[in-house]
Amino acid sequence: MPTEFRNEPFTDFSKEKNGQAMRDAIAKVQGELGREYPLVIGGERIMTEGKLESINPANRNQVVGRFQRATKELANRAVDTAHETFQAWKNTSPSERADLLFRLAGLLRERKHEMSAWMIHEVAKSWAEADGDTAEAIDFCEFYGREMLRYASPPPLTKIPGEENRLEYTPLGVGAVIPPWNFPLAIMAGMTVASVVTGNTVVLKPSSDAPTIAYKFFELFEEAGLPAGVVNFMTGSGAEVGDVVVDHPKARYVAFTGSKEVGLRINERAARVNEGQIWIKRVVAEMGGKDAIIVADDANLDDAASGVVQAAFGFQGQKCSACSRAIIDAKVYEPMLEKIAERTQQIRVGDPRDPNSSMSAVINENAFKTINAYIEKGQAEGGRLVAGGGSDGEQG
Repeated sequence: MPTEFRNEPFTDFSKEKNGQAMRDAIAKVQGELGREYPLVIGGERIMTEGKLESINPANRNQVVGRFQRATKELANRAVDTAHETFQAWKNTSPSERADLLFRLAGLLRERKHEMSAWMIHEVAKSWAEADGDTAEAIDFCEFYGREMLRYASPPPLTKIPGEENRLEYTPLGVGAVIPPWNFPLAIMAGMTVASVVTGNTVVLKPSSDAPTIAYKFFELFEEAGLPAGVVNFMTGSGAEVGDVVVDHPKARYVAFTGSKEVGLRINERAARVNEGQIWIKRVVAEMGGKDAIIVADDANLDDAASGVVQAAFGFQGQKCSACSRAIIDAKVYEPMLEKIAERTQQIRVGDPRDPNSSMSAVINENAFKTINAYIEKGQAEGGRLVAGGGSDGEQG
């Protein structure tokens, strides 16, 4: 039996041993940049004529990985293969499925820094942000494995004389897993392993901004003993691949994390009943927010200022949980503003491979342009600039 669940601890990089381990992992990953990766359907590696490249946001001349553009036919084939595989996988014992996740967690733990190093290169996460992402991926494997064992245990039922009652949880079928780029390992892994451990099969379509870390995760999953066809790896645009998988009559549900616009579009498409479809599809959509931190006049202002800055600018503010508004009591507005500005000016922007960098590049050119437009709007409408106000854009 597994032990009680405990969160994976974060790495203390102030210890030289841990720092050297991360530097070694970064060097290893740098030696593997630019490789080409296939689609995987039912265990078969497939190359296509169309290609897409994953670029290092902090060094836009550096290709992290080259990937295949799946066609409509291949996307349909992936769903059909997952559906066929589901017929056997759904009958695999819950304990066997949970053990698969526990083995995967062990492999992720062994290669923790290497997985983090891929995110440092592919999405420009700092050491700490990447380490937290990897730790969360491990947590998902460990927690969901234990949850599956709990669900598989006989549930408490109300006994009624003359009746025999039974409660069973049954897998749904093929899930389309469409994860985001901002937590390219943790959320991608969480949605995928939750599907697999509950007896479902998956068509995994990672973000085109972060396919490499998803493929590295998929390789580890295979190494842990994942049967062919349980997870099928697809890369391509949402219009080319995502819509096809979402619309497919054998796709049972969609697990999505990303923008509100795309999430609403998926929800709308999944609501249509296509020819040959015998169920109503389910959609789990985690979309963006407009998060606020409220600071009352009796708050500890130092703690509040640190919280605002960490929440607003951690991973360049590219989180659905990022603080985008600070609502401050007028009595403490000026001192709070001063403390926030002071802490913001201490942020070190630089190469994410440098452990001293606490902020690096945003994910792509569109994000860069959008953020610059907000900076210009803030300067035009706010009437007061207290920190920052510029941008780089040369390297990334």
